[in-house]
Amino acid sequence: MRTRTGLCYPRLETTLCSDTRHRKRTHDVAADRRPHFCRKRTKLSPQITPPPPSDLFDSLPDDLVISILSKLSSAASSPSDFINILLTCKRLNNLGLIPIVLSKASQKTFAIKARNWSESAHRFLKRCSDAENIDASYTLGMIRFYCLQNRGSGASLMAKAAICSHAPALYSLAVIQFNGSGGSKSDKDLRAGVALCARAAFLGHIDALRELGHCLQDGYGVRQNITEGRRFLVQANARELAAVLSSEAGSSVIASRCCVTWNPHVPHRHVTGSGCPLLSDFGCNIPAPEAHPVSRFMAEWFGARGESPGIGLRMCSHVGCGRPETRQHEFRRCSVCGSVNYCSRACQALDWKLRHKMDCAPVERWVDDNGDGGADDIMAES
Repeated sequence: MRTRTGLCYPRLETTLCSDTRHRKRTHDVAADRRPHFCRKRTKLSPQITPPPPSDLFDSLPDDLVISILSKLSSAASSPSDFINILLTCKRLNNLGLIPIVLSKASQKTFAIKARNWSESAHRFLKRCSDAENIDASYTLGMIRFYCLQNRGSGASLMAKAAICSHAPALYSLAVIQFNGSGGSKSDKDLRAGVALCARAAFLGHIDALRELGHCLQDGYGVRQNITEGRRFLVQANARELAAVLSSEAGSSVIASRCCVTWNPHVPHRHVTGSGCPLLSDFGCNIPAPEAHPVSRFMAEWFGARGESPGIGLRMCSHVGCGRPETRQHEFRRCSVCGSVNYCSRACQALDWKLRHKMDCAPVERWVDDNGDGGADDIMAES
């Protein structure tokens, strides 16, 4: 059908086709707007855990930790102070047992109680001795020589410390030479004992200086010189007084005005407890010097065994010594009562002023425990 302008109306088929195309386009647009779902499983990424907080101690260099451990071992006041540090962690345990740290350990680090002695304590002392710690060498040498009765190894360890100018080791070797300890009576070497005493006295050992003074007074192992011997004895007393006054304990007691007391009207004052025995005759009472840790160890060791180092053997009667006899009649007895015996003149002088002066009673004749006469040497009281 045509119009006046000659145009014709569109066919119905064309209209239907265009509507279909429009619908398809609309359907496609709607399909594109819908969310797309995939049948495949998506892989989930693993959850990343945050790193743990860093330990500042692990970041410290080993040189700094070793320096701190060396200071702590040299300032330890007991074995537990140092052992507790080693038990803190694995790193401190590894670094605390290296030779440079063990070589700095003080003698109080080796103040082991006799009841706590074990194979591990023995290995620890041996390890410190191998690290060139002279206090450990001396302590282990005394324990082996007197307590474990390993004479050769103990003497060699003490000699190792003595070579390094360790005054207590030099004096202990002098006592061994004076008494012939570990051998027979013929093994005594008085001249060697005097030489070792002189070396220890030069290093400031008070007992060695006192022993040297008595040797000079009596002509024991050296030419007699009474004047020089008395001078050494006065010097030993002066050094003992100076050591107590300069100590930390003495200073605290002096501040409380109960340490040093002077009473010229009591010339023969009996001192009990921890008073200094050598100045008691002048009415002066000060604390006695502290015994060496190995001396306390030996006293506890043999005290737990009934204070008997063996059949027919005796202990030194001075409470601060702890040395036992290694053979019968090794130590010298009191020439007045015969009831006490000493390893050296220094121990005799200390014990005489401390307690034996009040207990000594003269007897006409005394016998030993086996019923024999006094076969051992006698020691005159002074």
